[in-house]
Amino acid sequence: QVQLVESGGGLVQTGDSLRLSCAASERPFANSMGWFRQAPGKEREFVAAISWNGVTTYSADSLVGRSTISRDNAKSTIYLQMINLKADDTAVYYCAASTRAGAPGLSTDYEYWGQGTQVTVSS
Repeated sequence: QVQLVESGGGLVQTGDSLRLSCAASERPFANSMGWFRQAPGKEREFVAAISWNGVTTYSADSLVGRSTISRDNAKSTIYLQMINLKADDTAVYYCAASTRAGAPGLSTDYEYWGQGTQVTVSS
C-alpha cells in the first residue's frame, strides 16, 4: 500500500505560478506517477505523468508549456510546477501512483491516490 500526500495548493491570481508536491510512503520510490485534477461538476482529468526514472514525461494538451512534472526519488516526492495559471485551472489536484511502466495517462492505470489539494485561481 502506497500512501500519497499532496501539498502546495492554495488561492492564487490569474497569471501566477504554483508548485504542488506529492510525498509517497514508498521506499524505494519506483512507481510511475501522475497528476490528475477535478473541477466542480466535471470528471477527473489527466494533467501530467512521469516514469519511475523521470526519463519519460507526458502532459495534457491544455497544460503543455504551462506545466512541468518532475520527481526526486531520494525524497520519494514528485512535483507539478504550473505557470501562467488560469481560472480554468481551478480544481482539486490529485497525485497517483501506478505499477505500470512509462507515464500512464489513464486514471484507471493508477492504483493509489492521494486525498487531493485544492487549487483556486482567482481572476
